[in-house]
Amino acid sequence: MLIFTLIVLILFVTETKNTNVLPPPPEPEPISIIELPLPPVTSNDGEGGCTSDINPHRTGCIGKALTTFQSGAFLPDGLHVAVTVNFTGAPTSIYTGVQVIIVKTDGSTFPNGDPWKCITCGVPEKNSTERSPTMEYPQTFIDGKRILAGTNIIECTSNLTNAACTPDQVNIYPIRWNTTTNATGPGGNIRELRLHPDNVHLGFNSFTIINGKIGQFGYMGRLQFNPSPTWGTPLCPRYDLVNVYRLFDPKGLQPITVDPDNSSLLHINPQSITVGELRGFGGTGREVTYIGYPAESSNIDVFAADLTTGKIRRLTSHPEYVDPVDISPDDQWTVVMDTRGSGRQMFLAGMRGIPPLTDIVSTTATSSTRNNGARRFFQPYLIDMYGDRGTYFGQRINAAGDGSPGSINDPEWNGMADPKWSPDGTRIVYWQAHTVPPACGGINPLPCYNSTEPGGRQYRMMLAHLTSRTPLKPQIVQPISDVVPWGVKYEPASSIPAFYYPSAGNYILLGKHSGWANVKFINNDAGTMTRTVSVVYHDFSDDGLNVLTGSEEVSANAPSPTVTQIDWFSDLVQTGPNNSTKITSPDGFHLSIDVMINIFDANGTLTTIVNGTAYHQPANGT
Repeated sequence: MLIFTLIVLILFVTETKNTNVLPPPPEPEPISIIELPLPPVTSNDGEGGCTSDINPHRTGCIGKALTTFQSGAFLPDGLHVAVTVNFTGAPTSIYTGVQVIIVKTDGSTFPNGDPWKCITCGVPEKNSTERSPTMEYPQTFIDGKRILAGTNIIECTSNLTNAACTPDQVNIYPIRWNTTTNATGPGGNIRELRLHPDNVHLGFNSFTIINGKIGQFGYMGRLQFNPSPTWGTPLCPRYDLVNVYRLFDPKGLQPITVDPDNSSLLHINPQSITVGELRGFGGTGREVTYIGYPAESSNIDVFAADLTTGKIRRLTSHPEYVDPVDISPDDQWTVVMDTRGSGRQMFLAGMRGIPPLTDIVSTTATSSTRNNGARRFFQPYLIDMYGDRGTYFGQRINAAGDGSPGSINDPEWNGMADPKWSPDGTRIVYWQAHTVPPACGGINPLPCYNSTEPGGRQYRMMLAHLTSRTPLKPQIVQPISDVVPWGVKYEPASSIPAFYYPSAGNYILLGKHSGWANVKFINNDAGTMTRTVSVVYHDFSDDGLNVLTGSEEVSANAPSPTVTQIDWFSDLVQTGPNNSTKITSPDGFHLSIDVMINIFDANGTLTTIVNGTAYHQPANGT
């Protein structure tokens, strides 16, 4: 199956002129994978369901179903991983609710015999004032005493692994971002927090509602401990985000612009920095990673931008969807969770090299097709620093196995966020969720079967060992500047900017090699945003090899902030090495999807054929 998939991928590769200047792709390397231990499982979430028979140590149980779970970063010693779990079924006990634990990775145990230790269980209330109930994306500080989890910083007076780190020695501090001119209230809502390797700065995202549609911007600020705040809430010891920069400049280079000397000509600008969602930082801290405006139509990729110069690297280019990402400590490798190989989004993005024009209105919808509700089609891939190129689309980390229930490569186990590198660059921890109804069975191609994990647990944590690698030497990343030259210093209560796109009208986009495209932008009835993008290609070629003809028109409507409705009409033909078509049914392709739920619901069809291989949309609800 893997060989077949590789052959298919090779067929639609677009060869670019700069491919020859890049080093050859790396050879596949040996990877050994084991499963890491977790607390015992109870099937009874009610009080008393966690019995001494299930856990003789009386150190808590976790539930069978996936409610709250997330593996996180390695501790600095490389022998422990921070994990968010949900303890359930306990009688009167400290082992209840959402907590952060650390798990040993070397097969050893703590003095009580458990391979794990709860850090936040039993922390006195006076030490955890205004503790956020969510603890997602646990990330560790280099001092070995602190963990970032959700909007909390968990801090112990000694190393987290020491017996001296008892609940009374732990404090949990909230994080506050001031968004008001008078510094009142709880501050702004922040999500998807990512710790910078200097352990001083923090990246985060914040939702916006513009023209009735949900969006977000990425930010970076410096963490500053405030032991006795006198302004804003909460009035308890906390970390304040100061010197915050929004990682977008409305006056900077935009993805699509009009030629300043010819108002009829369009330009597409690959070096435009569009941090749609911040995903983290490079291992050395020089770059920020993010999901940005597509480089090719309907192709959602992850990019890295130098925090000082703004220079951009495209980390992935495969037509499928990529999101969770982590860069190795030496910046030489990237681990991604990607839908590549699943065929999930090839019906949208399989035709390569289409200019990202209709994406002005379609990106929210196309990105939302990556999941089937709770089921993600992600698997972990290892890619070198030069990214996808030629026939190289990385190495699937968990390719070994026979695909049987519970095996390493069982297709019913789906990769989740975030995979994380060990400090020495030889191991990667990631976690997966088991496919459960309604994402399996019924109209879905996958049958449903019970998880083979202990207690039928529907989630698991895996450790991949890159056995041929020499461990990297430990490194300390020095604090970077607060200033992001290509960003904008955030001023509390300042207006939310909008991405700039050309105004309504008719334009021409010239192929880099030959041909042209007629482009038309049409605004919504209120005249506040682009509603329709229409493109007609005339022997259009950017690479001098593949030639694009035909037309495409996409319109978007947002009946609610999170729901997008798309009307898509496509009749595209590409000749050359990528002999392809992208065609909708005569009445078009019409998709309605909620970005927060991701249930596919469409009328009509959109089919892409690449060198004889047809890619069809998923059936509704699958």
